[in-house]
Amino acid sequence: MNGLRILCLNYEYPPVGGGGGRIAHRINAELVRRGHQVRVQTAGLRHLPSSEVVEGVEIFRTESFRKKEDTCTVAEMALFLLTSLGPTLKHIRRWKPHVVHAHFAVPTGALAWAAHRITGVPYILTAHLGDVPGGVPEQTAGLFRLVMPFTRPIWRRAAAITAVSTFVAELAEKAYGRQTEVVLNGIPLSPRPEIHAHHPPKIVMVGRLSVQKNPLLAIRALALLRDLEWEFQVIGDGPLRGEMEQEAAAAGLSDRIRFSGWQDSTSVQASMRDSDILLLTSLSEGLPMAAIEALDAGLAIVSSRIGGVTDVVENEINGAVCDLAPESFAAGLRPLLSDADALIRRREASSLRAGRFDIRATAESYERILRGVAKP
Repeated sequence: MNGLRILCLNYEYPPVGGGGGRIAHRINAELVRRGHQVRVQTAGLRHLPSSEVVEGVEIFRTESFRKKEDTCTVAEMALFLLTSLGPTLKHIRRWKPHVVHAHFAVPTGALAWAAHRITGVPYILTAHLGDVPGGVPEQTAGLFRLVMPFTRPIWRRAAAITAVSTFVAELAEKAYGRQTEVVLNGIPLSPRPEIHAHHPPKIVMVGRLSVQKNPLLAIRALALLRDLEWEFQVIGDGPLRGEMEQEAAAAGLSDRIRFSGWQDSTSVQASMRDSDILLLTSLSEGLPMAAIEALDAGLAIVSSRIGGVTDVVENEINGAVCDLAPESFAAGLRPLLSDADALIRRREASSLRAGRFDIRATAESYERILRGVAKP
């Protein structure tokens, strides 16, 4: 068997969703470059085309009645499953894929499981943080108490299971008892940047301004660093943006903080390459894409002390790992903001670490796994 026909199922795919969809597309585009054919079945929105080809990847979108690109309710996930089952079976019967690759065990795994039971085509699951109990407890603890009886067969029937980080793999094996292979998210790496320290140092935050990302902590930590010079750019939007702006104004920091809203990937990369430090205050992460992109840009990373960053940040090597308190983040940031040489050393260490996240290595691992389970 030479090139595979791979049917990728994903309830979120660019421009819908966040980092999980973006990494899925990067993997798919790299698999196409390696000589495989890839089709994607995903959720559609009315302003998006029902089908298109992007970097050789065929993308099919079916109306899912989802209202927003950046958020999805449980009801909308269920509607995605209902509206995508028919198109998925049509792809299998007419296009005859060798294997199905399902990103997000919840909810997409249910679609892959149903298609497998009907057609026999094997599927692999790629688990992200929210797919496993304990990954995002503040959001999914109650949900998993209800769905675990239904998710166990999905994991049991999968021909292979991968996870996007060491932390996610550990949670998955604990919950489901299945061997889970870690395949780190990857990106197309840029040429290594020339490392220097800006004056004043530039801090950037990238992502949805939601409870999980915990962005108010960033404002409170920076308020403790008024005595130092710095600039802070916030890329993204979300329900907590208004509170962030209010807290910044109350702390007298509005003239040092710039809210840029959502940006396209090219603009995000440019902003990162013009920064020194990525600030990551999340309550939970699987493997944050912003952190991988920060490594590629050669940024020091100051992060929460959470399991999902262990593959990306090493304390006092390429950044700082902090407790979820403003004082801890202020202590992690202070040496980097006050000592240009220390900042440059951390940035150089991040640039060296970026090599672990080359999309070519990620795609090679998925190719090996997909070939191992593909149906002739």
